Parts: sequence; C-alpha cells; structure tokens
Amino acid sequence: MEKHTELTVTAAGTSRFQKYMTALSKQKMLMLMSLPFLIWVFIFKYVPLWGWTISFQKFRPSRGLFEQEWIGLANFKFLFQEEAFYRVLRNTIVMSSINLVLGFITAIVLAILLNELRSIMFKRTVQTISYLPHFISWVVAANIVQSAFAPEGIINILMLKMNLIDQPVLWLGKGEYFWSILGATEVWKNVGWNTIIYLAAITTIDPSQYEAAEIDGASRLQRILHITLPGMKSVIVILLIMNLGHILESGFEPQYLLGNGMNVDYSENLDIFVLKYGMNMGNYGLATAAGMFKTVVSFIFLMAANSVAKKLGESRLY
Repeated sequence: MEKHTELTVTAAGTSRFQKYMTALSKQKMLMLMSLPFLIWVFIFKYVPLWGWTISFQKFRPSRGLFEQEWIGLANFKFLFQEEAFYRVLRNTIVMSSINLVLGFITAIVLAILLNELRSIMFKRTVQTISYLPHFISWVVAANIVQSAFAPEGIINILMLKMNLIDQPVLWLGKGEYFWSILGATEVWKNVGWNTIIYLAAITTIDPSQYEAAEIDGASRLQRILHITLPGMKSVIVILLIMNLGHILESGFEPQYLLGNGMNVDYSENLDIFVLKYGMNMGNYGLATAAGMFKTVVSFIFLMAANSVAKKLGESRLY
C-alpha cells in the first residue's frame, strides 16, 4: 500500500513536471525575451547577497572578504541595543505607511475621476499635467518644496492672507510637520504616474456592464462602486501585496534632501542610517546588518500578504 502511494505521488510529480516543460516549450520566444532580465536580476540582485557576510564580520576594507575577523551576531546585538535604530525604524514604518495609504487612495481616486471625464482633450491635459512631476529629479523637486515651505514661500503667504497663521512658520524646521510634508510631496510627484496602471485596469472592464447598469437606472456613483472598483480589485490587491513587501523602504532622496538638523528625529530612515554608519562612520558590518534586517522583514511581509490574499481567494503573486 505504501509503495503504491509513493508511486502515485512520484507519477503525479512527473506529470506536473512534464506539463510545466510542455508549457515552457510553447513559450520559447517569451523565455528568450525574458533571459536578459533574468541575467540582470541574477547579477545585480542575487550575486551581491554574498556581501551579507560582512554583517557577521568586523570588516576592514584593507582585507579580503574571507580574511576578516568573524564576530558572529555581535553587529545585530549592537544594532538592536542602539536607541537610534528604533527611532529610524519608527520613522521608516510611519513614512512608508503614509506613502502607501496616500499613494493608493489618491491614485485610485484620480484614475476613477479621469475615467469619468467625457472631454478627451481635457482628460489628456489633466493626465499630462499630473504625470509631469514624476519626471522631475528629486533634487529639483526638493528645491521646489523647500522654496514653497520657506518662511517667505507661497505656503506662508497664502496662510497669512487667509489668517490661518499670525507669522511665517519654518515648516521644515519643525520635525512634527515633516511626515505630512513628505506625504504631500510624494503624492504631488507620483500620483499621476501611479494612475497609469489603474487606468489600464479600467479599460479591461466590459463597456456593456456600464450600459446595462445605466439602462437599469444606476447612478454614476453606483456604477463606480459596483462596476469600476470591483473591476480594479485584482490589480489593487496585487499592487498592495507588492507594496507591503517594501514597507521598510520609505525612500532615500526626499528624506536626505529635505532633512536637516532640526527635523532629523523625524526625517532619518533606515537607508540614511545605513549610509551614515557605513560610509560616514566606516562601520560597514553594522550598516550591512541593518540592510539585511530590512530585506528579511520586507520578504516576510511580502510572503505574509501573499498568503493572506491566497486564503481569502484574492489575486496573488503566485
């Protein structure tokens, strides 16, 4: 009986493998097109993982990678005892969460509003204007934000004229305002670009559904709630899973460019922490340990989100 079961399992595995190879052979051109990308991923994403060994060493640049002094988990112990690490971890999670929530809500809302526009010319104009900030360098974008939020900037001028404040405020000099400013800046810069995939998802919805709903007397809001949003659900779930995998990657350029000594307690994140300890202080082992921690936690979040989506019967990565 046991032998029969083992033979059945082996046969099932062989059958699955044969089906996989058959499907693969039918997609030869697709595989060839994907080959350069797979090579790039292997070279630049997997080969550098050897560098994680530095997190277990007292690394000295003058020595080879395997000639270093091995210190085990000492870097990780120091990392989790460092008060600054928990501060930057808090900042990273909060900023990433703000970007995630605002990014999803604003992109979905803008995509739906653009889809409801009847004037093609006006729709294209709004799309173009909303896309443009994405192509601006963060160096330029940060200068624009700094100018807008300066004491003599447009934000203070408008708020003074509206009697919302009595005197100009140094917005970027107060740490408690940094997260809100960063969230607004991320939305301004990326909302147009983020709507592209949602607009593409909307175009896959069968127009006859809207026509049938309109004949049945459904209002525009009802058509959005019962046709547009359900039609976008699979794309929304997939993007949510992928973004949860980057929960500890809140960015680098905006925090680095907009951060200063007055708001450092709120602007410094894990990437800046790694840069500071790795490059400025020469503590490469600690910096690598922090980077390794970020990657492992992000991977766990990604797998957990994918598993939850699978159990709920939603779209998933695999």
